[in-house]
Amino acid sequence: MHAVFEPHDNQAELARLASLFQAQRAAFAAAPFPSAAQRRAQLSRLKQTLLKHQDSLCAAISADFGHRSRHESQLLELFPSLAGIQHASSKLARWMKPRRRGVSIWFMPASNTVVPQPLGVVGIIVPWNYPLFLAIGPLTAALAAGNRAIIKVSEFTPRFGEALRLALAESFDESEVAVVNGGVPVAQAFSGYAWDHLLFTGSTSVGKQVMRAAAENLTPVTLELGGKSPTIVHGDFPIATAAERILHGKCLNAGQTCVAPDYVFIPEGQQAAFIEAARATVARWYPNLAANPDYSAVVNGRHLSRLQAYLQDAQEKGAQIVPLADADPASGKLAPTLVLGVNETMSVMQDEIFGPILPVLSYRDLDEAIDYVNAHPRPLALYYFDYDNARIGRMLAATTSGGVGINETVMHVGQDDLPFGGVGPSGMGHYHGHEGFETFSKMKPVFAQSRLNGLWMMRPPYGPRVERLLKFMLR
Repeated sequence: MHAVFEPHDNQAELARLASLFQAQRAAFAAAPFPSAAQRRAQLSRLKQTLLKHQDSLCAAISADFGHRSRHESQLLELFPSLAGIQHASSKLARWMKPRRRGVSIWFMPASNTVVPQPLGVVGIIVPWNYPLFLAIGPLTAALAAGNRAIIKVSEFTPRFGEALRLALAESFDESEVAVVNGGVPVAQAFSGYAWDHLLFTGSTSVGKQVMRAAAENLTPVTLELGGKSPTIVHGDFPIATAAERILHGKCLNAGQTCVAPDYVFIPEGQQAAFIEAARATVARWYPNLAANPDYSAVVNGRHLSRLQAYLQDAQEKGAQIVPLADADPASGKLAPTLVLGVNETMSVMQDEIFGPILPVLSYRDLDEAIDYVNAHPRPLALYYFDYDNARIGRMLAATTSGGVGINETVMHVGQDDLPFGGVGPSGMGHYHGHEGFETFSKMKPVFAQSRLNGLWMMRPPYGPRVERLLKFMLR
């Protein structure tokens, strides 16, 4: 159950935000291009901060959730955060180098380069489901690119927000990195600041509001949203293996993951085998689920009620509800649950689920599943289970999604050298690794003229010389 926590004072946080923003603006103006050594030092401080405070940060997340598996917090938040920091530190010198570009023959012997330049002060809005990783990932990219950053933590994870604020304050001056907490009024004000870049992770509906507010200042945005990520299992793929890997992605953090499998297509005739394998998998992983420390709670009563309402709505409209374990609602946990016989009128097929509920659909022909996916908004992730390379290539060519997992779910997010981002309703822009560095940099083009050059031939007064030149140029 959730312990009582005194909410942050919105007015005080709004005043802090205004002060922090001005302080970071001034600090960036005084030192607009940190060296590689300075950036690596910041990343090293960030790493040591996470290692030192890992227990308090994980405990705060668990307290905010009512219960969050400590091992999941370490595996899904702490480890990828540390790995991302290490990756950025090791690649930083190469990322910062000016990149030579080609020069048209008409402008030789000039030179072209692209110089990565820090943007300035970055705003990062963090959701509640992975508050550590989704704060540290963007922060790592922002620091690697030479920026300063202010992080707004979700009002649903106030204990974590305070723990992160205190931890970072030990290692960073607030003119470098700062954390603000508070409720919706603070988040709304945060979106309206004239950031040099604003990164938001959260729902599509709130993402629209953030983008609208950012537009007032022409603030560039990266939106990491969500949507209904489909999973398709080919008939040749072992159904028990598919069930285990899909349920893993669905049970992590009790399904409260933006890239969790949202629904699954199973070949016609294999549903019973999938259900049996899914039930056996959950029983093996989570005996006595209600009291099991490895299975996380739903973040709060509001979201638990939302998920229960999905199941009730589906059942009332003719779906079959198949719980894969027993769970006591008083524990704040919802058992992994399959939903059979779904249709488009059900809320569970309209909204992003963000919980341990998995609708199961069947298909006769692969084109049927592909057509269904393409008839709906482009998802943040798509998962396909098949060992046939030709069919895999066909799936990749025929569908559009933010990312793809082949024969696995969720794990593509943890690949430091792959960009992460959505497409259309599931988001815009990328970060992680090199793409994160570029997102938070101005990739500045620089044209340098040589001492001797032939551009004088193109300058006025125009006459026969230019006429002869144009005959060669306009071919």
